[in-house]
Amino acid sequence: MEPLEILEFPDPRLRTLAKPVPEVDGKLLALVERMFETMYEAPGIGLAGPQVNFHQRLIVLDVSDKKDQPLLLINPSLREESGEIETLEGCLSVPGFYEPVTRSAQIQIDAINRDGETFTMEASDLLAVCIQHEMDHLEGNLFVDYLSKAKRQLIRKKLLKLQKQQAQG
Repeated sequence: MEPLEILEFPDPRLRTLAKPVPEVDGKLLALVERMFETMYEAPGIGLAGPQVNFHQRLIVLDVSDKKDQPLLLINPSLREESGEIETLEGCLSVPGFYEPVTRSAQIQIDAINRDGETFTMEASDLLAVCIQHEMDHLEGNLFVDYLSKAKRQLIRKKLLKLQKQQAQG
């Protein structure tokens, strides 16, 4: 199957606020499978709907070393957060850049699974960071928004130059 196109910063579509997924059906689950394939191939540990130009509240993740623990979050919402952790973050929509970002170390979220059932889960460390990073995408935010304006502009400039070079051949 052909991987989905991952939108890259500063594409304005990445700033779109994602709408709730209205129902879990076969069409949505087919997209979920393509999102997992795209994420694994990229390679990444998380991918949100808006990154593949699907502007609904949908996230796929797998932070396991063997890439054998796929996690699907539909309409996730943050219930609780505590602690702080600073990690070096990267993003499939901001390829080649890694910067320190501070986030909550522990979180609790509500979401819907592939069977359409609501569940609550707790996450810490890398999984918590990854969920928060992907949930930012649902709000039209990127990890570069946590950086200084100067650093964000530098990354934007470099990516635009690379995208222009790739488009020329």
